[in-house]
Order: sequence, then C-alpha cells, then structure tokens
Amino acid sequence: MNSILSPLYWLVTQIIILFHRMYSVVFDEDSGWAWGLSIVSLVVVIRIALIPLFVRQIKATRNMQALQPRMKKIQERYKNDRQRQSEEMMKLYRETGTNPLASCLPILAQSPFFIALFQVLNHIANNDKVGVLTAEQVDSARQATIFGAPIAARFLDGAEKLAQLGAEQGTVRVVTVIMILLMSASQFFTQRQLMTKNVDLTVKTPFMNQQKILMYIFPIMFAVFGINFPVGVLIYWLTTNVWSMGQQMYVITRNPTPGSLAYQQRQERLRKKGKLQEEKPVETETKKAAEAARAQRAQPKRQSKSQRQAGGTGQQQPKKQAQSGGQPSQPERQGGKQQGKKSQPRKPKPSAKSKK
Repeated sequence: MNSILSPLYWLVTQIIILFHRMYSVVFDEDSGWAWGLSIVSLVVVIRIALIPLFVRQIKATRNMQALQPRMKKIQERYKNDRQRQSEEMMKLYRETGTNPLASCLPILAQSPFFIALFQVLNHIANNDKVGVLTAEQVDSARQATIFGAPIAARFLDGAEKLAQLGAEQGTVRVVTVIMILLMSASQFFTQRQLMTKNVDLTVKTPFMNQQKILMYIFPIMFAVFGINFPVGVLIYWLTTNVWSMGQQMYVITRNPTPGSLAYQQRQERLRKKGKLQEEKPVETETKKAAEAARAQRAQPKRQSKSQRQAGGTGQQQPKKQAQSGGQPSQPERQGGKQQGKKSQPRKPKPSAKSKK
C-alpha cells in the first residue's frame, strides 16, 4: 500500500508543508492552527482542481432525472428479460450521451487523496517519517492540537496512547464527537438542499426515492466511520462538506434545474428585477387555444389505393359542374329537349266531316 501511494504521500505532504510555512508567519509553527489550516488549504486546492468534474456531475444528475420516465418504461417492458433490459439501458445512455457514473466522479477522484491523508496522519501518530516531512516536522505535527485534541488522535484511541501525545481521553472524545456531528449534519443539509430545492417537481421517478434514502444513509455512515478517523481527517472531511454545500448553493441559485422550486424562485427574482419578459394575457390565451386546437385536430385515416381512386372519381363530377357554372352538359341538354318533345301532347287531326 505504501509503495503504491508513495506519489500521493509526496504530493499531499508537499502541499501541507507549503501552506504550513505560510501560516507559520501568523501562528506558531508548532500550533494546531498552522497545521489544521494547512489541511483546510489542501482541501481547497483539491476541490478547485475538481470543479470540471463537479460540472459534469451536475449535468449527469440532471440527465439521469430526465431519463427516469424512459428508464421506467424499459424496466416494465423487459422486466422478465434482464439481459435485454441492460442492453436497452446502455443504448439509451449512448443515444443521450449520459454517463451514470459521472455523478460519482468527484467522490471517486477525492478518494486517493483522502486515503493518502489518512495514512500520512497515521505515520505522524506513530512518529514515522512520511513523504517529504522531516523528523522535526513530524514531531511538530504530532504535538499540534486543536481545542486540546492532537490532529493525529482518534476517538477510539486509549488513554495511554493519548497520554503519549500529551492529551486527555475525555477532551479528545468531546472534540471528535462534535466534529463528527458537524460532518454528518453538513452532509445531511447538502443532500436535503438538493432534494427540496433542485429537483424537478413535475416528474415523480424512483430516482427521487433513492436520493431520499441516501439523504439519511450518508450521514449515518459518516457518523459510524468517523470514530475511526484522526482529527486531521475529520477536519479534511468537514471542510470538503462545507465546500460542497456552498458550491451547490451557488449552482442552485444561479443555474437551478428547470421545474424545481429553486427555478421558480429564480424566475420570480428575475421578474421583479424586470429581466424576465412576461407574456401578455391575450397572447397566452391565443397560444393555449392554438395548442388545444392542434391537439384536437383529427388526423386523416390511411386509405387503400382503390379507396383513393374511388374517392377521386366521385370528386371529379362536382369539379366539372363547378367549372361549367352549374350548367348541364350538351348531352344532358339534348336529352332534356327530347323529353320535352315527348311530353307535349299531339293535336288531333281534323276529320272529313269537320272539313266540310
């Protein structure tokens, strides 16, 4: 493990030493504030480098929310064929350019640095050199305390080990419990902020239920694993949670998800400032009427070739009559004259007596 993470040990300790020299100008170089703020600055550097991944995470999350109705249809259609269901899901992801793992990229990218810092603090607690830290710097970091708790101490450490670090067990446990509670609370608030303000309320999908479950699971996980983390790692994770909360708040305010509560609030703010053009009521009613008429418009039924030909011959006669001004054709006129002649009664011929 040490050989694999050696480059990360070097990078993490190099960044910490760089900031420690800066903060030593203001604070005592052996104080917990100098070392603690160095860890906070390490988080800031990492999170700034991860901003492009955070943008991809936002896009991936919104795409997944938009695809939930189509994914649900695929699951219902191929519920008895898992292989076909997976193929259709992958096809849907390719067509829409969505990567379901993109939402986990920031956490995955931070994991190596998190593990490296955890191991660095363990080396400091054991008074072992690590990375580019010298023996004097390791001893200085080992003795540094924040509110009476050494940055290398953990909640589960015994009284004897804490005594070697010059700390009391009760003080260390109080500090670590407070930091674990703050870390879990910040994680819960960040997830709740996402669910209540930046989710499309017009679409009800299983994705929302999953996010609600994670909203309660993640804080519990941090609370359980937090008792095994050194104080320095708790500082790291609390700082990254606060950064995530502020970064997400900025995104929700400036670029919320369409259809969400934050989006409605943003539209209202723009409307009050006059930056959002409102549609006139007449135009709105006209658009609604046009859309309703378009939706009710009957589509022509499909006909066979014989039906179309029969319909075409039936329409030709009225057209001819319309072109002739409604007058009957020549055969019809001749037929009418002959009928007129036949209908006139013949005069009786005078007899011989009447002549005389």
